[in-house]
Amino acid sequence: MKKIIFFLFLFASVIANAQSFTVKGTVYNENKEPLAGASVFVKENKLGTSTDFDGNFSLKLAKGTYTLEVSFLGYKTISDKIIINQNEEYDIILKQDETVLEEVLVSAVRANTDVPVTFSNLSKKEIAKRNLGQDIPVLLNYMPSVVSSSDAGAGVGYTYMSVRGSNGERINVTVNGIPYNDAESHGTFWVNLGDFASSTQNLQLQRGVGTSTNGSGAFGASLNILTDAVSDEAFGEISNSFGSYNTRKHTVKFSTGKINDHIEIAGRLSNISSDGYVDRAFADLKSYYLQGSYTDENTLIKAITFGGKEKTYQAWYGLTADELAADRRQNPYTYDNEVDDYNQNHYQLHWNEKLNDNWSTNLGLNYTKGSGFFEQFEDDTDEINLYDGIVVATDSYINDWGQVVPITDLIRRRWLENDFYVVNFNTNYKTDHLNLISGISYSNYTGDHFGEVIWAKELSENANIRDRYYFSDAKKTDFSIFTKATFDITENLAGYADLQGRFVNYQTAGLTSDRDAIDVDASFSFFNPKFGLTYKINNSNNLYTSFAVANREPNRNDFEGGVTTPETLNDFEFGWRLNKPTIKLNTNIYFMDYKNQLVLTGALDDVGAPIRATSGSSYRLGLEIDADIRISNKFSVKPNAAFSSNKNRDFFVTRDGNTNPTALGNTDISFSPDVVVGNMFNYNPIENLQISFLSKFVGKQFMSNFSSAISENDVLDSFFTSDLNIVYQIKPNKIFKSITLTALVNNIFDTEYVDRGYYGIYDDDWSVAGVTTTVDYAGYYPQATRNFLIGATLRF
Repeated sequence: MKKIIFFLFLFASVIANAQSFTVKGTVYNENKEPLAGASVFVKENKLGTSTDFDGNFSLKLAKGTYTLEVSFLGYKTISDKIIINQNEEYDIILKQDETVLEEVLVSAVRANTDVPVTFSNLSKKEIAKRNLGQDIPVLLNYMPSVVSSSDAGAGVGYTYMSVRGSNGERINVTVNGIPYNDAESHGTFWVNLGDFASSTQNLQLQRGVGTSTNGSGAFGASLNILTDAVSDEAFGEISNSFGSYNTRKHTVKFSTGKINDHIEIAGRLSNISSDGYVDRAFADLKSYYLQGSYTDENTLIKAITFGGKEKTYQAWYGLTADELAADRRQNPYTYDNEVDDYNQNHYQLHWNEKLNDNWSTNLGLNYTKGSGFFEQFEDDTDEINLYDGIVVATDSYINDWGQVVPITDLIRRRWLENDFYVVNFNTNYKTDHLNLISGISYSNYTGDHFGEVIWAKELSENANIRDRYYFSDAKKTDFSIFTKATFDITENLAGYADLQGRFVNYQTAGLTSDRDAIDVDASFSFFNPKFGLTYKINNSNNLYTSFAVANREPNRNDFEGGVTTPETLNDFEFGWRLNKPTIKLNTNIYFMDYKNQLVLTGALDDVGAPIRATSGSSYRLGLEIDADIRISNKFSVKPNAAFSSNKNRDFFVTRDGNTNPTALGNTDISFSPDVVVGNMFNYNPIENLQISFLSKFVGKQFMSNFSSAISENDVLDSFFTSDLNIVYQIKPNKIFKSITLTALVNNIFDTEYVDRGYYGIYDDDWSVAGVTTTVDYAGYYPQATRNFLIGATLRF
């Protein structure tokens, strides 16, 4: 009898302990506003969820004691012990983290689920998993609609990204709300931000026009980066990584923590070097980051400086098809100092003031100084130096204009020195039913372009080494003013309105590097309205739709090519967001209708920059899907897919001196794959160990806008690659707070692929967009086969 009672008691105990209880609640901010998308995590069993659009969450837990951790971007994470022996319900209030600029920068340039904009976020923790020296575009490769590439093939040095088929010149980039794109070229030179991922707190990629931002308009996407948050506690950190092609990254970081609860000083020094997958395509990147901050209950003042020096060996002309077949790692350049050498430093000051519960303001100041050159050896090919008598040779020829042109060897440097000033000011008024943001931004850019011959086989009597053979100065001012608001229309329907005026003036005069005269004084006035609606179906589902207009001025290369007309984009977006404990799903359809879109012709200029031409009427129509699915406590999968149609309407080419136009009908826009699919499969077998398998498929691309109507050499084949990423963290009891070991195997299946190239025609009979080029040619940028990176981060 006693045995029966004992077993009954044991059975009842097991049943009681195995019984599951429901833990639910709502996460609010200090104003009692629900926080949608807050993370709720149970440390003991790695069970996690996120709050729905009303800030609610629900978990099933067995009887026991647990550590519940709740976090949200821009707020202080809380971690509390909870005892579960019955159903529980909690109201959780998160306090705003005054040490984070997030509140200001979200209001200035970022979106949230209340705004009808298509976006994706990437946190510091997610960035760190693969941060072993590769540049930011490579780290973003697995985000929806993103395709990344690099000249040297291994993701270090000159790197690039495109979003929805739009290249970097059409992606607006801001750092703490300050424009980063080059004012003249509109491009983003990531090589000047070596190891910047190590100083990035989080980033947001908005696809399409997005919200009003500072700087050049977004024509494919906008990327805004928030730098490191202020640390409450002092720490030191040493990171070292090594890998294929002699790739190395060495980083030292520190923070004093809050001194007297108000002041913090933090910084980073980094050195990244790599020989590159392509022969001799080395990169040597030295960079720094330093910040000082003051915080109190209502004030945040942050002074930041960052920058660095880069030196990279040229690989920006890729390989011909024959060279690629013979040796895909070869580099046609042989001169030992065919390098790009550039130094860039940024100085920022941010002042955020919370005036009361409704009003806050932010002032942002920036100064950027850049200076550098690229050096080239010209072997018996240079013509430009005759025109000012610098170079004299022992041989010559008569060109088509009857001029005597010398043939000589020389080494030249082409310089760019520039200064960039920015002032931003924003105000934010917020109530339970209205969030109103107004802001102004003014920037002033000056740049000097000049070239010098540093060696020549022979010089004329009146010439000297380092005489300038061309020079032009440039000035650009950019003023914008915007007001945007999200407001409740009904309990489930919210509106969005965003009005921006942008006023640009660009002036330059002198000679181009080809010694052609350039004289531009152009002004543009743009009005960029945006409207949208967000409808909450229930706590887990909402729909959004928006219409946005963007206008954009030509860049310097466009002006050199004779393009003076701005381009206009009408962007229509319709999306559905699902937010449940085990699945997050974002689906959207977009239609981007362009007038006078400046599409890439496929050709490059003599410094490797892409040449653009006006396509007239064109569009991009697509469907994007991305998800975060938690299969179990140990398994999760993050797939994304983009399917699109990217067309030039009624595209044509002309021959015989711009007569007899040949209609090609609707052609594919260059470098715009119809399919881009990515996936991340994450497995946590034990605590502090994560194994991730990442895959990427990019469909066929055309390198011209002819859709192979002229030649089949303008096609880039589709490719599929996969990476393996392993992260293991050790928490020792002494000396170090943590030791994080990371391994990354890129292209694990050893695929030989090309993800970027160029194409052109230089048959005298052909003309594209009214610009006569001069026989069919193509070039390719081979990317690395299987390669690896391993690293260790010691935090103390």
